[in-house]
Amino acid sequence: MQKRCFVVMGFGIKTDLATGRKLNLDKSYHALIKPVVESKNITCVRADEIRHSGSIDLQMYQQLLSADIVVADLSTANVNAFYELGIRHALKPRTTIIISEELLSYPFDLNHIVINKYTHLGDSIDYFEVLRFQKLLAETIDKVLTSENPDSPVYTYLDGLIPPALQSEAKKMVQQIDDAITGQTTGTDNADDQSLAIIIRQGEEALRKKEFETAKALFEAALRLSGIDSEAEQVNCNNTYLMQRLALTTYQARKPDYVTSLYKALELLGKIDLARTNDPETVALAGSIEKHLFEEKQGNDHLDKAILFYQRGYYLLHNRHNGINLAYLLHLRSTTSLTPTRDDKTADMVWANRIRREVLELCSRDLGKIEKMKMHATLPATSVSDEQENIINEQKFWIAVNKAEAHYGLGEMPEYERAAATAQLIEHEDWMMESFKRQLERLSLLVAVKKERV
Repeated sequence: MQKRCFVVMGFGIKTDLATGRKLNLDKSYHALIKPVVESKNITCVRADEIRHSGSIDLQMYQQLLSADIVVADLSTANVNAFYELGIRHALKPRTTIIISEELLSYPFDLNHIVINKYTHLGDSIDYFEVLRFQKLLAETIDKVLTSENPDSPVYTYLDGLIPPALQSEAKKMVQQIDDAITGQTTGTDNADDQSLAIIIRQGEEALRKKEFETAKALFEAALRLSGIDSEAEQVNCNNTYLMQRLALTTYQARKPDYVTSLYKALELLGKIDLARTNDPETVALAGSIEKHLFEEKQGNDHLDKAILFYQRGYYLLHNRHNGINLAYLLHLRSTTSLTPTRDDKTADMVWANRIRREVLELCSRDLGKIEKMKMHATLPATSVSDEQENIINEQKFWIAVNKAEAHYGLGEMPEYERAAATAQLIEHEDWMMESFKRQLERLSLLVAVKKERV
């Protein structure tokens, strides 16, 4: 039979709570791992790619025991990945490979456990890094398939331990799972028979096309397939990505009406410990919802809550998105009854403008990183580099509009005009410019109020 590799890792976009960065683990899987494994004529599968209608746990345990190779990616310190790695080490003496993004702190007391590191840029992975790590992983696979030395600390220290073996009935079940992996099963029209990866990919595509009701239904199906009840009082925090996506599509679908959908989205985020979480993506999404509730005249307290959420996100991650939104909301609050005295209004304006200065510094920092990446754009175009080019253009556009908004808020009009003109020249989708123009219209009203007071 064809050899099989089971990949232990998270899926989708995960937050590394140690650094506050968002990492797209699907990029890691599809750019660094799967192509290398399949180039060795080895079937490669991740848990979310297995079609199933029951619990995923059974398939996961079967793979951890029977897979010829396991690649465990511990990036973002995913507790499920650590747990599954421990099971693999207990079941198999060898053929387990551990990898992680380079900023993961070394998590083991045992210094003989090797972790192969790669560099992740968040949304993408540099093309040269893809080539480097693919070569490293290919060499590592060749080595573990031929080595007789255990790579499991369990079998290293418990010399003479006999690994478990599958009984005949269990082998039949493993074969059924193998058939599912290789696409020999039927019934893929039923969402419950599809793999989690397919449903999430369909959800992301619907979200990209702004088909929000369809996306919402798909993310609900993905949660059900993961064994999560979105109506439960509390949800497993390891599935924050799917809950964030469901909350986002819930309020964007605007059903049965916009205000109701906003409150429902906020309720969903509350189920992943919104009050205490350090996940910048969760608090930024909550900030956006609270801002919309204030704009829908649901009360001034929503403006204060929006500021608190964006403040948490900004100080957790110190990024442009949270910073420029926080500055705008502070500026907005200075025009409301929430700041009753002149000193309060002045304090909010000073704070807003200080953050705008910081955003300009962050724009320069992020643009410098992109220019460094562009220096590598000397190789012939590939599917990876084409995708990376699109990501770079999108990032450059948002840097330009963040810079333009910061200068506008500071009253630096020549600098604003240059940044806005730069954004216009960068390839972008229409909705991106429309979003910027709407935000600038709101900001211009605030600037006009300030001038009247002066």
